[in-house]
Amino acid sequence: MRYHLNHNKLILFAIPLLFVVYIAVQLFVSLHINNLRIEVQIPEGANYKQAVAILAENELIRDKNLFLAIGRLMNADKKIKAGYYTFFHRMSPLKAFRTLLSGKIIEHTVTIVEGDSLYEISRKLSDTGIMSNESFNNLKNDQSLLQDLDIDAPSLEGYLAPQTYNFPKGATPSAVIRFMVNTQRSSYPADFEQKADKLNMSENEIITLASIIEREAVVNEERPLISAVFHNRLKKGMPLQADPTAIYGVKNYSQKITREDLKRKTLYNTYVIKGLPPGAIASPGRRSIEAALNPAKANHYYFVSNGDGTHKFSTTLSEHNEAVRSYIDSRSNSAQQTKDTKG
Repeated sequence: MRYHLNHNKLILFAIPLLFVVYIAVQLFVSLHINNLRIEVQIPEGANYKQAVAILAENELIRDKNLFLAIGRLMNADKKIKAGYYTFFHRMSPLKAFRTLLSGKIIEHTVTIVEGDSLYEISRKLSDTGIMSNESFNNLKNDQSLLQDLDIDAPSLEGYLAPQTYNFPKGATPSAVIRFMVNTQRSSYPADFEQKADKLNMSENEIITLASIIEREAVVNEERPLISAVFHNRLKKGMPLQADPTAIYGVKNYSQKITREDLKRKTLYNTYVIKGLPPGAIASPGRRSIEAALNPAKANHYYFVSNGDGTHKFSTTLSEHNEAVRSYIDSRSNSAQQTKDTKG
């Protein structure tokens, strides 16, 4: 009789102990002895049950039902983020589970700076693994995509916001482009449409002008003045004669602009066409967009570099020619002084 009582007590004690051991193994003992890094994708639209099944398929957890129960208790079954996750084979199942719940997916970071053209943007997106050059080139002029985004322009040029992005690994090229376009438009001043209408200009014309201002301006304070020059020229029917437009689609902006470039006949060269080009020549930042919408009240029609990032603005051609001569003389004197110093 005493033996049976002791035996029953032992069983009653062993069952919870075995249960605790089982739970401990399921939570803390890895399925692998190596520490190989693996990437696991939780697809868009996957629910918690499917995500747990994916962890089990990749041998990161053993007992799916246990983690489904834990998820329900923690209300975690509604907090799954799609994307690629990084795991290590020696991770405990509990740590793998916490990684899933953290939502810390693999992301690619890219920085688009003000003044970048589609050429630079394509290279940066490719270098960071966000999308291939081929994918980008297939989309940049895609008419169905442009129409869907309500972009009345030859390409995406000017509509991809300059900023730092963190795109999840596996994001589709189309989703990336749409996000960049939406980001650009969300940066517009609140009165963008009202002021564009007052200037009798479309969104594309404002963005095109802003992109030229972006490529011309170095000092922020000069953006409204540069804008005034171009607005004044447009009103007078004068060619804009903006140097960066002469090499758009022909050279990269880091290359020197020559006299031959200024004479080259292209759809974008404002030395040979009247008015604005058909589209932007780069991605303008908010300050250039604001300058395009708010030109300074100035009667300038010309500007030339001072050689230090600032410009000399002129009203008449004779004033401008004098400023150009002054700039050339200062460069010649500087070159001579450098030569004398080296000598």
